[in-house]
Amino acid sequence: MELLVHGVGGTTPEQMLGDPRTVRVTGDDTAAVYRRAEDTEAKDSHRDEPVQEAYVWCNLTSGDSSRALWLVLLPFMVVNLAHWMRPAAPGRHRAVRLYGLLVRLAALTLTVLLVAAACEVALDLVAWQCAGVHDCTSRHSWLAFLAPGVPAARAGHDTWWSLPGRRLALAALAPAALTCLLWYLSHRTWSAYESHRPMSHDPEPDTEGSALALPGFWYGRRIVARLRAAHTAAALLTVAAAVAAPPAAFDHRPGGPAALDVLSWLLTAALLACAVAAVAVVCRRGRSENLLDQRLDRQLVSGLPLGALALLLLTMVYAGWARPGWRSTGRLAGDPAFGTLMLAQGLLVVALAVVARDLYRRSPDPRAGMRGLSGPAVALLACALGGVMSGGVAQRVADWLDGTHALLPGPPVLLTWQASTIPPVLAVLLIVAAGLGMRTARLARAERDRVREEHPGEPEDPGRTHAIAQVRAMAALTDRAPLVVAVLTVTTLVLGAVALAGALATGKTPDGAARRTYDVMQAVAETSQALGSWLVGLGFILFVTWGRRAYKDASARRTIGILWDVGTFWPRAAHPFAPPCYAERAVPDLTWRMATWTQRTGGRLVLSGHSQGSVLAAAAAWQLPPSVRGRIALLTYGSPLERLYGRWFPAHFGPPALAALRRDVACWGNLYRLTDPIGGPVRVPDDTTPEVDHAPLRDPLAYGRTPAHPLPAPILGHSDYQADPDFARERARLLNRLRPELPRQRPEPVEPGVPTGEPG
Repeated sequence: MELLVHGVGGTTPEQMLGDPRTVRVTGDDTAAVYRRAEDTEAKDSHRDEPVQEAYVWCNLTSGDSSRALWLVLLPFMVVNLAHWMRPAAPGRHRAVRLYGLLVRLAALTLTVLLVAAACEVALDLVAWQCAGVHDCTSRHSWLAFLAPGVPAARAGHDTWWSLPGRRLALAALAPAALTCLLWYLSHRTWSAYESHRPMSHDPEPDTEGSALALPGFWYGRRIVARLRAAHTAAALLTVAAAVAAPPAAFDHRPGGPAALDVLSWLLTAALLACAVAAVAVVCRRGRSENLLDQRLDRQLVSGLPLGALALLLLTMVYAGWARPGWRSTGRLAGDPAFGTLMLAQGLLVVALAVVARDLYRRSPDPRAGMRGLSGPAVALLACALGGVMSGGVAQRVADWLDGTHALLPGPPVLLTWQASTIPPVLAVLLIVAAGLGMRTARLARAERDRVREEHPGEPEDPGRTHAIAQVRAMAALTDRAPLVVAVLTVTTLVLGAVALAGALATGKTPDGAARRTYDVMQAVAETSQALGSWLVGLGFILFVTWGRRAYKDASARRTIGILWDVGTFWPRAAHPFAPPCYAERAVPDLTWRMATWTQRTGGRLVLSGHSQGSVLAAAAAWQLPPSVRGRIALLTYGSPLERLYGRWFPAHFGPPALAALRRDVACWGNLYRLTDPIGGPVRVPDDTTPEVDHAPLRDPLAYGRTPAHPLPAPILGHSDYQADPDFARERARLLNRLRPELPRQRPEPVEPGVPTGEPG
């Protein structure tokens, strides 16, 4: 049998099997295995061609257009990627655990940052600043009931909601609702994805292989539940702290009410104790991969968020207490909180870089992205993305509330400076894009000579030569991704330092000759801040629109599908609010199907994976028991196993892991094209076995018109590998090498009362 696994963008079973009549053999509407209708009753043990089955998993990552909102969770997904990007370090268990701990703490700061930004918008800008100014509430009539001094029932006094503490308590419902929404999405996807149990088998004795072979790797149910409880509690505590801080500052003044002063200190102590408990949960040991950990810390999972919610409710009651003479003026003290968060994230990223560099020096891999620093770089970009989104949204809302820019103090200075970094980042990206464009043009000119050399004796067609060379040069851009990430990382560091320095220098006007320079810099900063504010609003609209289109349009999905499918391939080991891991459903599906089919029939099986499907195929092969793994042939084509995963995730797809997979499966063949921007050679470092990588396939199949190709052959790039004649030859070669001593396939038994399939 040949089990086909499709790649990025998905496809239909009819397209995969080349037949309009297909039958679902096993599975559901989300992911299933299909056969041709004529093969459902195939029991002929002497057929020469293998029976084909198609595993369709595209519904795991697509679906209705509402899933486009998952793109808003991009910072969480990116920081989760950093967890899996650590360098390979056999035997360095303590350093590996420290690396995971630092990433989990950085992920926790991102949750706090997102909720703190929501608090800044709802509590500070809306409830504290705008609702406390009559000119602002007159422009926004929906806030009139919160304005102080508005006549109520024809009596000239404040309304019940106009007291500052009650306005804060009411506004706190918005970030609390956001937290509940994140909890709900995480819990729902946790029940749907992390609930699928992999096949149970003993841990692999080979410590030099990949951790993907461990029985508990694709079962992160316990750690996601623990992290969800901790992050939910931290988010609710952030809201509670934002509500409690202003009334506590008022109560601590000399001559303030003693009872409220004592209550504020008790609430502060309770909030700190609960925060320490949440951080302690995050600091506990991470994933249990050596065993299938089926336990759930039910008391912790339910008790910690409920305790934080109770403290939030108490804080809202405390803030709503009447305090004569208390008025909302200026802005809330958000700069120290956001500055502390930014400093904590910087220190965590620096510590992560030190650990990653130490791990890399113990086992250097020249092909690894950024020499082992890809994980810290991606973690920094996740923090920067969260900061830019927070600052941009806060600045955009402030501009919307304060049309004249004279009514409100606006968001904290640090958030304003973070929003101002958006135009410089875009400018750097344009410069990088221009540089890559020039390099691509030079590479295309060099490729033209190679294309001419590959087709000697054929009439020259300059247009055809240029098209082939251009596609090859564009495909090579994938290998420049580490450079782009490195440039973005350096830019982020520099702009982060500028933003912090600008926030600290705000309000300190120099004298003398330095005044003119200061005025110029201030004007540039204000222009950048305004432009950044509008770019955030435009970017958010484009973000969601592009995401909705990606789930409806296959071509648009392929454009962003690489990053998205790579990001959601990995389990949620660092951030529980990241989009769910589809592989925790797909890998057990494939493993169960292969293991049960070989056990029932004793037949030979070719596991055939295209693009991202080749990564799922490799992960499923690792999860098979060794006795079954030795009966499997692996055929990959257009595969990013080494080109993307091996370079960016060396601990799990590095040279030792791929070499171990080659030794464990019966045989392995890999096909790729020079015009493919995703697939490439797997470069298995093992000279004792036959070559895994096939020579690069011809693309196009014919340069000019030939009797076999009377019309111009298309440049296929990443698609239609099965249309190449070398594909069928490679599959036949693998079948011939699949343990010739194995008996012919036994007829697959049909259980009584169980239908053979459903029409597809």
